[in-house]
Amino acid sequence: MEYIDWGDFQKVDIRVGTIVEVEDFPEARQPAYKLKVDFGQEIGVKKSSAQVTALYTKEELLGKQVLAVVNFPPKQIGPIMSECLVTGLHRPDGSVVLSAVDMALPNGARLA
Repeated sequence: MEYIDWGDFQKVDIRVGTIVEVEDFPEARQPAYKLKVDFGQEIGVKKSSAQVTALYTKEELLGKQVLAVVNFPPKQIGPIMSECLVTGLHRPDGSVVLSAVDMALPNGARLA
């Protein structure tokens, strides 16, 4: 394991946002959804994709608050430009559990 210092950690801007739109992403190599996540007035709505179809329906995702890295540069993923990285953890079977908060927070609240 490589250690980082506090300054390295502070460079990663992880914010809470609410998923406001979910669409199928049939062009993806692996099953995925296209997401729009609202990070509040300061950051706005950002697009992303997530390979979470094994555990979440579109209806379950809509309105869910998730944690995402918002300061990566945009990345082309198939036909969409991903603007943030929605975080999650892999289960032993390879499915992804989204990183989320257990109480409602204002969109844009930063992980401290």
